Amino acid sequence: MDTRNNKQNNPRTLPPRFYVAAAVLLLWFIIVISEPILSLQSNAIQLDKILQPPSWENILGYDDLGRPILDRLLSGAQVSFAVAFGVACVSLLIGTLIGTISGYLGGTWDHVTVRIIDIFMAFPGILLAIALSGLMGPGISNVIIALSIVSWVGYARLSRAQVLAIKQREHVQAAIALGARHHSILLKHILPLIVSPLIIEFTFGIAGLVIAEAGLSFLGLGIQAPDSSWGNMIKDGSQFLLMAPHMVIFPGLALMLVVLSVNLLGDSIRDYLDVKSS
Repeated sequence: MDTRNNKQNNPRTLPPRFYVAAAVLLLWFIIVISEPILSLQSNAIQLDKILQPPSWENILGYDDLGRPILDRLLSGAQVSFAVAFGVACVSLLIGTLIGTISGYLGGTWDHVTVRIIDIFMAFPGILLAIALSGLMGPGISNVIIALSIVSWVGYARLSRAQVLAIKQREHVQAAIALGARHHSILLKHILPLIVSPLIIEFTFGIAGLVIAEAGLSFLGLGIQAPDSSWGNMIKDGSQFLLMAPHMVIFPGLALMLVVLSVNLLGDSIRDYLDVKSS
């Protein structure tokens, strides 16, 4: 039997890991949008419940101030979601705009843009984010600004490389020869062809930003007390690791589960969109 016919009769499907990862991320999203109506008591101090382990009363236990870890974990999910998606969206827009224009125009503009990207790439992203957060001070808005300044570079490099390859194709050259306007060429003939790699970069960027936000909060440069973040929850729990390991285990598991799910989702989308693997 012809294997070519088999490929045509069996269209590509998403792997099971995609649906598992999507379910976890959907749960994350539901927690975020439900947080205002859950009446969480994440900052309620109960001195008689300090460092209590998980029980039927509270399945995740209490921290060193008697605050319920479950409530603080759910509040921290909203912070991680806001920072990750806020930074990713800003970086996607800015990086794609700069990279697309640079790759399309070429010349001096492209040369200057590449040099700026090289300067940013010369510094480790997390160290630059730490320096910027230290200069601007802690807080969720400053964390978003600091991480956005660092994160746009990847999108700019990717979009520039894609545009440099696509603008030499026949349909783009034909549009130029017919006198089409530059913005029309970019919007109709180039941007639709670079959406797929940008989506994949976006998904992997979410995972890195969740870790970056937790890292900044762990170092005291991100979300400040009494507001909860998975990073500062791990920081607080590290002082009581032997007496109350649940203070570190549960936020650590939440962080690992979200990052792993985002990476699996990105892998699945990349494999699905890869024409060569079909």
